Amino acid sequence: MATTDRQTATLALAHALSAAERGLPVFPLSATKLPALRSPHHDEDPPVHCRGACGLPGHGVHDATTDPATVRALFAAAPRATGYGIACGRAPHRLIGIDLDIDTAHGNDSVAALQQLALQHLFTIPATVTVLTPSGGRHLWLTGPSDVSVSNSASRLAPGIDVRGAGGYLVGPGSVTTHGRYRLAPGTAHLPPAPCPRALLRLLTPAPRPSRPAGRVTPARQGEGLVQFVRAAHEGQRNTRLFWAACRAYEHGFGDALADALTDAARSTGLTEQEARAAIASAARLTAPRTP
Repeated sequence: MATTDRQTATLALAHALSAAERGLPVFPLSATKLPALRSPHHDEDPPVHCRGACGLPGHGVHDATTDPATVRALFAAAPRATGYGIACGRAPHRLIGIDLDIDTAHGNDSVAALQQLALQHLFTIPATVTVLTPSGGRHLWLTGPSDVSVSNSASRLAPGIDVRGAGGYLVGPGSVTTHGRYRLAPGTAHLPPAPCPRALLRLLTPAPRPSRPAGRVTPARQGEGLVQFVRAAHEGQRNTRLFWAACRAYEHGFGDALADALTDAARSTGLTEQEARAAIASAARLTAPRTP
């Protein structure tokens, strides 16, 4: 390993230990932002869905710990780690990450979208730990109550706003990836993670929908609003609207059934069929249930 790589790995461990001291469960990440340790079950057939019960490292976010000795052991087993992940939803902080992507090329301003949600639902975005990402986005750190579990989601709140909750993780500040370094926003390093506003928490944990008798409402009828949402897109919004609508369709279980209608709607706005299918496939991957 080159000297620079060793220094990066050493700094990653130092940042991870500092986070662990503050009660944040951590584990090593590679430069691709994926867990740096290979699963001990990667060669097993059929696949083993283990969340660390076997006692071996290599289970991604399930390896996360605040114990300094265990953190050191994890990084020793992953000498090429360049960063660290922070497990969300875990005591004592029960971290909730609000991931705000910036994509001005497609008319996507997630910061403005969050501010609009705050105005609509009467909450204030609190001053809190904020991490700047290499792509120009930012992660807001919030804390949740012990009796509420927030799920991971992609663009459900609004296009470009992803949420990291139970079972998810955030890239910790000081981590180095192939796209650059994650760093704390000026003026936020001294702040503790702020409690999530109650109104925002309600948006993050929507009440379950009442069940409907089977066969009474078809997927196409359920998705009619999503199709119209895509058809109404102007230039600069087409990809973003299509991706958002496809995510909602797959989260509600009728993404495949609605894919053709969404594709036709996207084509009517000027996208090619190939572009539309690619965006829908990306939404399917992002919303698919994750296995350890």
